[in-house]
Amino acid sequence: MDTGILIALVVLALVVVAAVVLLGRKKSAARKEGLRREAHEHREEATIRGSRADAQEAEAQERAARAKREQARAEEQAALARQERRVAEERHEHADRVDPDTDDDGGRNDRTTRNTSA
Repeated sequence: MDTGILIALVVLALVVVAAVVLLGRKKSAARKEGLRREAHEHREEATIRGSRADAQEAEAQERAARAKREQARAEEQAALARQERRVAEERHEHADRVDPDTDDDGGRNDRTTRNTSA
């Protein structure tokens, strides 16, 4: 084989190898850029979802606080109602004791009955 042809073949082989390497690097760079974009999109979505979760959590905490306040009010009102009921029962008992028309077991002599249901 002629030396010139051998040199041409070696140069051609080097050019082909260089082209393959350059194409590989270009493909790799494009792939990396695509992955960077995908990662960026995932991070943006995660940030948005995190913000939504924070807002939902804050709303849930506010609802829980309102419910707790409302429960405290309900318990206070129930306590007042129990106190009023005790006072009312004491007044009825006192009235029965002083009423000359009430017999010894608390019943009315004239057969009228008092409504004591809640």
